[in-house]
Amino acid sequence: MNLVGTILVYVAFAAIFLGAVSVVRPLTWIGIPGRPYGVAVLLSGVVVLLIGVSLPAPEKRIAEQRTILDDFVPAYQFAESHTIRIAAPRERVFAAIRDVTANEIMLFRTLTWIRRFGRPGPESILNPPRHEPVLAVATRSGFMKLAEERDHEFVLGTLVVAPPGWRPNKDKKPTPEDFKALRLPGFALAAINFRVEDTAKGDALLTTETRVYATDSSTKWKFATYWRVIYPGSALIRVMWLRAIRHRAEKMPG
Repeated sequence: MNLVGTILVYVAFAAIFLGAVSVVRPLTWIGIPGRPYGVAVLLSGVVVLLIGVSLPAPEKRIAEQRTILDDFVPAYQFAESHTIRIAAPRERVFAAIRDVTANEIMLFRTLTWIRRFGRPGPESILNPPRHEPVLAVATRSGFMKLAEERDHEFVLGTLVVAPPGWRPNKDKKPTPEDFKALRLPGFALAAINFRVEDTAKGDALLTTETRVYATDSSTKWKFATYWRVIYPGSALIRVMWLRAIRHRAEKMPG
């Protein structure tokens, strides 16, 4: 349903753009013969956009805990997962996960620049230094290391939505258990893992999964709109990230 919503949102964007252009100058070569037709296309795009962002995001719940990520986000409404096979042992893959930099991830800086609308902003996962490990930047700029099983799984968490005016308690540093227990209305929690497993052929299988759990229906609806807009870029970043890890791991000296 989330993928359908994303498709509808981008179809709507295309229709709104083509309709708006045709109101000024009809695009007869794609079948919009006049300005009234341009208005119709534009309004159709608005309707499709409203449908796309309003589609339900049903909650999913794991049946059995198999990963550390399952322990922290056993229920979620939004998720994406990507896997890549790497011709290297788990230890080298895990080291590459920790050490890979933004400069090694193709299109990372371009897509994050678009995501922050070209604003310079403070150092963060969306604006990391070129030659510093991405995970190191993440853990000091909004992400918390939730758990780590050496050479197997690494899990980060963050708040992607918080109630207006909410501020974290400066007198108490949040813990992974606080993240796990947070269920107050108005929040959306996101967690991402990198999980490495051995294969029968002696190489490694690397998976990254992102899950988001919104604690109430209003927050879920708001985040659904954001998710369906950024999903294509987010998925592309994850794929390029895994490829960068593979490249680094396979080039490491044995």
